[in-house]
Amino acid sequence: MPKSKDEFETLYGYLLYEPADILHPDYMYTVSEIARMLQGLDPTTDLAEDTEDHLIEWTIPWIVANEEQFVINDPRGDEPGYFGLHPDVIEDETDDESDEE
Repeated sequence: MPKSKDEFETLYGYLLYEPADILHPDYMYTVSEIARMLQGLDPTTDLAEDTEDHLIEWTIPWIVANEEQFVINDPRGDEPGYFGLHPDVIEDETDDESDEE
């Protein structure tokens, strides 16, 4: 059932990050690590299992919606898959320098 906005003490803008805003171009991350980073947390932060499950539920659709901006590895054994930035979305340092001229 919808609720009136008046029922809430605080309302925040809904901000979705671009993958390049939170991921380092030289690293690969698990979904769990990306979920933490989307919340402004260190990727190694310990979370309660139910909290982590909720964050992952929000992160998977974000990854799917941004699929063209990611690369994924071929998982080994029982290891999770790792996601990283696709080379086409990583800004080249030389591009930054030429933009400044």
